[in-house]
Amino acid sequence: MHVEIERKFLVDSLDAVNGTDPVPVRQGYLARGEGEEVRVRRQGEEFTLTVKRGSGLTRSECEIPLGAEQFQELWPATEGARVTKSRYAVALPDGRTAHVDVFDGRLLGLATVEVEFPSESEARAFDPPAWFGAEVTEDARYANRALSSADGVPA
Repeated sequence: MHVEIERKFLVDSLDAVNGTDPVPVRQGYLARGEGEEVRVRRQGEEFTLTVKRGSGLTRSECEIPLGAEQFQELWPATEGARVTKSRYAVALPDGRTAHVDVFDGRLLGLATVEVEFPSESEARAFDPPAWFGAEVTEDARYANRALSSADGVPA
Protein backbone atom coordinates (compact mmCIF):
# COMPACT_ATOMS: atom_id res chain seq x y z
CA MET A 1 0.00 0.00 0.00
CA HIS A 2 1.11 3.51 -0.69
CA VAL A 3 1.17 6.21 2.00
CA GLU A 4 -1.02 9.27 1.51
CA ILE A 5 -0.05 12.43 3.41
CA GLU A 6 -2.76 15.04 3.06
CA ARG A 7 -4.13 18.11 4.81
CA LYS A 8 -7.79 19.09 4.46
CA PHE A 9 -9.47 22.45 4.99
CA LEU A 10 -12.85 24.06 4.58
CA VAL A 11 -13.02 26.67 1.82
CA ASP A 12 -13.67 30.32 2.73
CA SER A 13 -13.92 31.52 -0.87
CA LEU A 14 -14.47 29.72 -4.16
CA ASP A 15 -12.89 32.56 -6.16
CA ALA A 16 -9.80 30.39 -6.72
CA VAL A 17 -11.78 27.90 -8.85
CA ASN A 18 -13.04 30.59 -11.26
CA GLY A 19 -11.87 29.76 -14.76
CA THR A 20 -11.16 26.10 -13.99
CA ASP A 21 -13.31 23.26 -15.24
CA PRO A 22 -14.74 20.89 -12.64
CA VAL A 23 -14.64 17.13 -12.93
CA PRO A 24 -17.79 15.39 -11.68
CA VAL A 25 -17.16 12.81 -8.96
CA ARG A 26 -19.48 10.04 -7.76
CA GLN A 27 -18.10 8.13 -4.82
CA GLY A 28 -19.70 5.28 -2.90
CA TYR A 29 -18.57 3.20 0.04
CA LEU A 30 -18.67 -0.58 0.05
CA ALA A 31 -17.32 -0.70 3.61
CA ARG A 32 -16.76 1.94 6.29
CA GLY A 33 -15.19 1.04 9.58
CA GLU A 34 -13.19 2.70 12.29
CA GLY A 35 -10.15 3.90 10.37
CA GLU A 36 -10.86 1.75 7.31
CA GLU A 37 -12.81 2.22 4.11
CA VAL A 38 -13.37 0.59 0.75
CA ARG A 39 -14.86 2.80 -1.93
CA VAL A 40 -15.57 2.96 -5.64
CA ARG A 41 -15.25 6.24 -7.47
CA ARG A 42 -16.07 7.63 -10.86
CA GLN A 43 -14.07 10.79 -11.50
CA GLY A 44 -14.81 12.01 -14.99
CA GLU A 45 -14.24 8.92 -17.12
CA GLU A 46 -11.89 7.20 -14.65
CA PHE A 47 -13.14 4.43 -12.37
CA THR A 48 -11.30 3.17 -9.28
CA LEU A 49 -11.60 0.90 -6.27
CA THR A 50 -9.74 2.28 -3.26
CA VAL A 51 -8.87 0.82 0.13
CA LYS A 52 -7.73 3.27 2.83
CA ARG A 53 -6.53 2.60 6.37
CA GLY A 54 -5.92 5.14 9.09
CA SER A 55 -7.21 8.64 9.66
CA GLY A 56 -5.95 12.18 9.80
CA LEU A 57 -2.73 13.39 8.20
CA THR A 58 -1.16 10.07 7.15
CA ARG A 59 -3.03 7.04 5.82
CA SER A 60 -2.26 4.00 3.75
CA GLU A 61 -4.01 3.79 0.41
CA CYS A 62 -4.30 1.21 -2.36
CA GLU A 63 -6.04 2.32 -5.55
CA ILE A 64 -6.96 -0.12 -8.32
CA PRO A 65 -8.31 0.95 -11.73
CA LEU A 66 -11.73 -0.43 -12.66
CA GLY A 67 -13.53 -0.70 -15.95
CA ALA A 68 -16.88 1.07 -16.37
CA GLU A 69 -18.72 -2.26 -16.18
CA GLN A 70 -16.99 -3.22 -12.94
CA PHE A 71 -17.89 0.15 -11.42
CA GLN A 72 -21.53 -0.23 -12.50
CA GLU A 73 -21.63 -3.73 -11.00
CA LEU A 74 -20.37 -2.48 -7.61
CA TRP A 75 -22.25 0.85 -7.50
CA PRO A 76 -25.62 -0.54 -6.25
CA ALA A 77 -23.83 -1.97 -3.18
CA THR A 78 -23.02 1.61 -2.09
CA GLU A 79 -26.67 2.64 -1.69
CA GLY A 80 -26.97 4.89 1.36
CA ALA A 81 -23.22 5.56 1.47
CA ARG A 82 -22.52 8.00 -1.35
CA VAL A 83 -21.27 11.52 -2.04
CA THR A 84 -21.41 13.51 -5.24
CA LYS A 85 -19.25 16.52 -5.85
CA SER A 86 -17.45 18.61 -8.42
CA ARG A 87 -13.66 18.57 -8.13
CA TYR A 88 -11.48 21.49 -9.20
CA ALA A 89 -7.69 21.37 -9.52
CA VAL A 90 -6.13 24.69 -8.47
CA ALA A 91 -2.42 25.38 -8.89
CA LEU A 92 -0.84 26.84 -5.77
CA PRO A 93 2.11 29.30 -5.85
CA ASP A 94 4.46 26.67 -4.37
CA GLY A 95 3.81 24.30 -7.31
CA ARG A 96 1.43 22.00 -5.45
CA THR A 97 -2.12 21.31 -6.56
CA ALA A 98 -5.10 21.96 -4.33
CA HIS A 99 -8.12 19.74 -4.98
CA VAL A 100 -11.30 21.67 -4.22
CA ASP A 101 -14.44 19.59 -3.73
CA VAL A 102 -17.80 21.34 -3.98
CA PHE A 103 -20.45 18.94 -2.74
CA ASP A 104 -23.90 18.37 -4.22
CA GLY A 105 -27.20 17.01 -2.96
CA ARG A 106 -27.78 17.09 0.80
CA LEU A 107 -24.23 18.42 1.29
CA LEU A 108 -24.87 21.41 -0.97
CA GLY A 109 -22.98 24.42 0.37
CA LEU A 110 -20.05 22.38 1.71
CA ALA A 111 -16.68 22.90 0.02
CA THR A 112 -13.38 21.39 1.12
CA VAL A 113 -9.83 21.56 -0.21
CA GLU A 114 -7.12 18.91 0.07
CA VAL A 115 -3.39 19.17 -0.56
CA GLU A 116 -1.07 16.13 -0.73
CA PHE A 117 2.55 16.14 0.41
CA PRO A 118 5.58 13.88 -0.01
CA SER A 119 6.41 14.01 3.73
CA GLU A 120 4.82 14.82 7.07
CA SER A 121 7.38 17.57 7.68
CA GLU A 122 6.41 19.31 4.42
CA ALA A 123 2.75 18.93 5.32
CA ARG A 124 3.28 20.52 8.72
CA ALA A 125 5.33 23.37 7.19
CA PHE A 126 2.63 24.20 4.63
CA ASP A 127 1.21 27.71 4.97
CA PRO A 128 -2.30 27.64 3.47
CA PRO A 129 -3.45 30.48 1.22
CA ALA A 130 -5.93 33.02 2.55
CA TRP A 131 -8.87 31.42 0.71
CA PHE A 132 -8.48 28.21 2.73
CA GLY A 133 -10.71 28.11 5.79
CA ALA A 134 -10.47 26.13 9.01
CA GLU A 135 -8.35 22.99 8.95
CA VAL A 136 -10.34 19.75 9.30
CA THR A 137 -7.60 17.18 8.67
CA GLU A 138 -8.13 15.58 12.09
CA ASP A 139 -11.90 16.16 12.23
CA ALA A 140 -13.49 12.81 11.38
CA ARG A 141 -16.83 14.50 10.57
CA TYR A 142 -15.28 15.84 7.35
CA ALA A 143 -13.90 12.52 6.11
CA ASN A 144 -15.75 11.56 2.94
CA ARG A 145 -16.67 8.21 4.49
CA ALA A 146 -18.51 10.09 7.27
CA LEU A 147 -20.07 12.57 4.85
CA SER A 148 -21.44 9.64 2.82
CA SER A 149 -23.88 8.61 5.56
CA ALA A 150 -27.34 10.12 5.87
CA ASP A 151 -26.42 11.78 9.18
CA GLY A 152 -22.94 12.77 8.00
CA VAL A 153 -23.60 16.48 7.56
CA PRO A 154 -21.16 18.45 9.71
CA ALA A 155 -22.73 20.70 12.31
